Amino acid sequence: MTATANVTMPAGATPPASPRAARAEKRRPGRFGDRVLPYLLLLPGVAAILVLLAWPLVQVIGISFRKLDVAQLVTGKTVWIGFDNYTSALGDPEFWAITVRTLVFTASIVAATILGGLLLAVLMRHLGPVVRVILQVTLVLAWATPVIATTTVFQWIFDEQYGILNKTLDRLGFSGFIGFSWFSSGASTLTVIGLLIVWQAVPFVTFSLYAGLIGVPQEQYEAAAMDGAGPWQTFRAVTWPAIAPITTMVTFLSVLWDFNAFPQIWAIREGGPDGESTTLAVVLYLKGIAGNHFGAAGAIATLMLILLALITGRYIQLLVRTPEGGLK
Repeated sequence: MTATANVTMPAGATPPASPRAARAEKRRPGRFGDRVLPYLLLLPGVAAILVLLAWPLVQVIGISFRKLDVAQLVTGKTVWIGFDNYTSALGDPEFWAITVRTLVFTASIVAATILGGLLLAVLMRHLGPVVRVILQVTLVLAWATPVIATTTVFQWIFDEQYGILNKTLDRLGFSGFIGFSWFSSGASTLTVIGLLIVWQAVPFVTFSLYAGLIGVPQEQYEAAAMDGAGPWQTFRAVTWPAIAPITTMVTFLSVLWDFNAFPQIWAIREGGPDGESTTLAVVLYLKGIAGNHFGAAGAIATLMLILLALITGRYIQLLVRTPEGGLK
């Protein structure tokens, strides 16, 4: 005879599952559809990425190992030349000079963009509602203006004879700027182009950082003030930790955009004067579209991709550091 024990349980309590039931629950696998459904949902996006990004990338890398000029395009012949396109590019001293110029140019305008966006974001947080709205509308208008239209306006501003900048500087007492040409050298031309790119990029950075700033509770600033922290200490202890991830993200995006900047450089002086404002993006256009040397252009594009991956490798590492994709 088996004895049955009467166990008194509190009202509302759930009786514990038997060990056999618990083991069966652990052994029971999930349904096949539940396991496959997430991958099915991701499949359209993955397919689009492969078709729109991966396959063209593979094509460009393949072209970089071929001689592909007008003659090969007309006849349809495939001429494999190995690493000759890479050897020609890497053995050209002008290519290295343009690469250094591109890196310096990119670093300068990215730093100016992030600094300007950060200052404007902090300023917007301390402005009154009316002035803040006016500033935000101004930034949106600057951001929404087409690239070629903004480039044309900058050409008018810096024109040596009719530009408003030279006339304004003359009125302020700087008579040496009468008839001064801002496009007479590569350094001054790149400076104007850099200001143009920063002008168009600052609004995006400003709004991104401002979104992070308004998420900081006011109590944290009040606590920092009660502890005797000054403005700089408050920024380091309260503001910066809140916007550091966003700053990393917009820096990453700015590097991608500015490294490949082409319309502004080409519209201003087509890489002049005497090629002194030429960057890698301009070289890629001159070799490929203008020169019809698509194999050489494919090699330069691949080298640009490798260089860009090396530059942004740290940011990619930060993006994937945590399982959730968050930044540290």
